[in-house]
Amino acid sequence: MECTVVLNQDQMGHGDRALGQKILATFLRKSIRLSDLTSIVFFNSGVKLVAMDSPVLAELRALHDRGVDLVPCGTCLQAFGVEPAVGNVSDMETILTELDRAHKVITL
Repeated sequence: MECTVVLNQDQMGHGDRALGQKILATFLRKSIRLSDLTSIVFFNSGVKLVAMDSPVLAELRALHDRGVDLVPCGTCLQAFGVEPAVGNVSDMETILTELDRAHKVITL
């Protein structure tokens, strides 16, 4: 079963930003345990996570190296002025395709 994680903000949960970024890094580091993880889609401020100065860039690169597709929204990248350091710039059609093929979607 294919699993897609949705990151629609640049931290995990609401509240303290530093804590949210710390636990997101831990989640991403440990998410390799999700045996069916096939893709992570990024939109809204979540696209900031694929930038060169991302606090979770190492974790995302490790996931990408293990075959997880990283799919940032091109419109969102442009809106935030982000140049992706990892992943393939996509569009809403691609994001919808990723969500449609997934048997499980986890939104953080």
